[in-house]
Amino acid sequence: MESINTCNCEGCELKSLFFENVTTSEIESICTRKTEHEYSKGDIIIQEGEAIQDFIYLKTGLVKLYRSGNNGKEQIICFALPLDFVSLLSIFSEQKYNYSVAALEDSVTCNIRMEEVKSIASQNGKFTLSLIEKVNKATDRIILDFLEVKQKRLYGRIAYILLYFSKKIYNSKSFDLPVSRKEIAEYIGMTVENVIRSLSDLRKDGIIKIFGPNIEIVDEDRLLRISELS
Repeated sequence: MESINTCNCEGCELKSLFFENVTTSEIESICTRKTEHEYSKGDIIIQEGEAIQDFIYLKTGLVKLYRSGNNGKEQIICFALPLDFVSLLSIFSEQKYNYSVAALEDSVTCNIRMEEVKSIASQNGKFTLSLIEKVNKATDRIILDFLEVKQKRLYGRIAYILLYFSKKIYNSKSFDLPVSRKEIAEYIGMTVENVIRSLSDLRKDGIIKIFGPNIEIVDEDRLLRISELS
């Protein structure tokens, strides 16, 4: 991880995304104190069990939120994109993080000290309501995605995750999977062997092409039907 102690708040997405109800002086106060951190693919951004010290916003990149089970297996909670607040799920309910965050691609976070955020929240009702709204939206998205995956059978889950990366993350029918087969299995609740076999069957049926980590969706309509009906 590399820290960047200075960052320019002019035109920063943080202003419109988060501080709609914060005064100019409050924005300037936060901007002079916030720091940016660069992470390489595979770096840990947040470690489960760490004390919560910063409010963390993903500026660029792609990350996964996950928990480690007693058996050593990971359970991926969700993926986070630029403009997501990756620390939202624990910041006001716990003193320590209940999950970890790791970079799936080279990523940059914007970190704001928690005492600064809590100080503004204690004095600014509109700001606090905005925070609650964002927490609820993040939680709702996780729940809905979880239910969407769980109601599908194996091929439907595989189709769903491929379409998720294609449409929501890369906006392309051809992309490099940012996660391993093992991570896909952890996210959709299947075995690695089932994931590998399902991807192979989709390739044999001419629905996708696979070139190492690269996936190309050849027949999107069929993949959509599998996702919806399987």
